[in-house]
Amino acid sequence: MRIAWLRDHPWHVDALAAAHVEAFGALIPDWTVQQAVQELRSHTRARAIPTTLLALDEAGDWLGSVSLLQEDHQRIRQYSPWLASLYVRPQARGRGVGAALVARCVAEAAALGVRRLHLYCTAALAGYYAVLGWREHAQVALGPLQVQVMAIECAETV
Repeated sequence: MRIAWLRDHPWHVDALAAAHVEAFGALIPDWTVQQAVQELRSHTRARAIPTTLLALDEAGDWLGSVSLLQEDHQRIRQYSPWLASLYVRPQARGRGVGAALVARCVAEAAALGVRRLHLYCTAALAGYYAVLGWREHAQVALGPLQVQVMAIECAETV
């Protein structure tokens, strides 16, 4: 597995956008695949915010992705920047792909001078991120879901 910038592999955008909307659409009910495509296509720079990283297998097919964003949800703008949209394809789960993507995203944020990075997740996933060094920061209601905002100090991870 290797991790690369989505901007260098744009042929994966459509499939990735569809997977993101399916996985995260409950948090943004009016979000469409076309909007997700536009967002991902706007991630044109490496080592910048916003950007998206892909985990790729030996054949170049995508296994998962993670984004580094300035804002992840309009109702929680007070926290920034964000690790967002961590997604690992079902056939690649349990192989460390997600942990590798999270570690790389945190390292990229640290290289950009970010001191604290945030993410939000459901309570069911908070334990996963805690094992990776994230700590609980706040609880927030986003529509019908109660989510946990978590944070990590980037300087501690590099």
